[in-house]
Amino acid sequence: MARIDGEYVINPTFEQLEKADMDLMVGATEENIMMVEGEMDEVPESALLEALKAAHEAIKPMCRLQKELSKELGTDVKREYCHEVNDEELRQQVKDTCYQPCYEVTKQGLEKHARMDAFEAIRENFKETYAAAHADLTPEELEEKNGLIDKYYHDVEKDAMRRCILDEGIRLDGRKTTDIRPIWCEVDPLPGPHGSSIFTRGETQSLSTCTLGTKLDEKMVDDVLDKSYMRFLLHYNFPPFSTGEAKAQRGVGRREIGHGHLAWRGLKGQLPKDFPYTVRIVSDILESNGSSSMATVCAGTLALMDAGVPIKAPVSGIAMGLIKNPGEDKYAVLSDILGDEDHLGDMDFKTTGTLKGLTATQMDIKCDGLSYEILEKALAQAKAGREHILGEMMKTISEPRADYKPHVPRIVAFEIPKEFIGAVIGPGGKIIQGMQEDTGATITIDEEDGVGKVQVSAPNKESIDAAVAKIRAIVAIPEVGEVYDAKVVSIMPYGCFVEFMPGKEGLLHISEIAWKRLENVEEAGIPRREERE
Repeated sequence: MARIDGEYVINPTFEQLEKADMDLMVGATEENIMMVEGEMDEVPESALLEALKAAHEAIKPMCRLQKELSKELGTDVKREYCHEVNDEELRQQVKDTCYQPCYEVTKQGLEKHARMDAFEAIRENFKETYAAAHADLTPEELEEKNGLIDKYYHDVEKDAMRRCILDEGIRLDGRKTTDIRPIWCEVDPLPGPHGSSIFTRGETQSLSTCTLGTKLDEKMVDDVLDKSYMRFLLHYNFPPFSTGEAKAQRGVGRREIGHGHLAWRGLKGQLPKDFPYTVRIVSDILESNGSSSMATVCAGTLALMDAGVPIKAPVSGIAMGLIKNPGEDKYAVLSDILGDEDHLGDMDFKTTGTLKGLTATQMDIKCDGLSYEILEKALAQAKAGREHILGEMMKTISEPRADYKPHVPRIVAFEIPKEFIGAVIGPGGKIIQGMQEDTGATITIDEEDGVGKVQVSAPNKESIDAAVAKIRAIVAIPEVGEVYDAKVVSIMPYGCFVEFMPGKEGLLHISEIAWKRLENVEEAGIPRREERE
């Protein structure tokens, strides 16, 4: 689903998407929205809701068609299958014994690890009591019962958490449904990177760095349908220690890819189109208890501003949750969810945006679907939460730094006529490589829109000025009446050839060398090459 000039377009083409201010992927049943993911250009929440409704109307006929085909094939009756072996008496016993203690732990508002230990103690205590009361069980039978206890206890813990929120409005960490966890931020904690920040919200913390590079650092995208270059990169790292685990760091997984891509979508639209640098954000999650991708968005914004990147507007993000039991009208929308509220709840609805509007969203749900009433409430609550978080961020740094840090490479960008691109590069790159060697600057040149786009980068102004002067000299057009210093490059009986501008030579005829008539060039005091050698 895309929105182009205020009109909603189903299944847009690549050309249409270039003009769109919304790009969404929506999944739904005939009755309810199930999944949303996409990016937007600072659009209001009402526009996203309208887009979801338009997408849902397009999905309904497809769902009806599937049902018709299923009925025609005689497969429209759902078959139930359960391979599990259950002990209903044990299930009831776990619920009767453990529900109230779990409810009491839920109400205490403990921090993550203390809460986990308290829940674990309830389960282990039940196991010990059960084992003592069933001493006649063999070790194999007891192990099987312990597996069932783990499963049934998880359901009890989940039910206790949900009922506490629905009935008393108290969450696992003691917050109300609309409360945001405590926030503290810091910029420039690391001296090495071009920009850095720490963003902490509750028990979730992101350390983000921003590095500014040249055009040579762009990422080449070369897939089946798209070949382009990406100048804004974001990498999200989720090491095991962030959740208290001691295990090996494996390769990139779905979490790193999905969360990193969402944060990248949320931030990329805020970079100016004419910004000459390639930008790389790296977010390392040092501690995690929910919403680490949204912490990456906030920390990434702070790191960009610390690096002096002139972003259009700062971006914040929040993850919303939902508690809604089947067949029950009562529900609760949760702001800034914990990891357990994501795991035990019914929704993970992430939104990023500026004060002006939304920039990205991602939603997945575990229940049968969401009504538009719930979606509208979640979006309104998310907006209030994002604005609160943004206000806390602005207390740390309210706008991008006026200048880059001293160790940031400086870049000068300018255009040259298309016909001079070859002259600047030279045969086999000889000219451009020579200029880079002489000046210490890095020079890149590309043809775009019929002109040559040149970028010159170096650690100091002197190198940039020297390289720019050399390029300007190559692309300069000789003017009649100007006086040029020239270097003799070859001597002929009829005169000499001189280089009066880089790559530009001309014949100085023997009649133009001196005021008097010369019989040969040597009379002017210009020795031949063999004599010079």
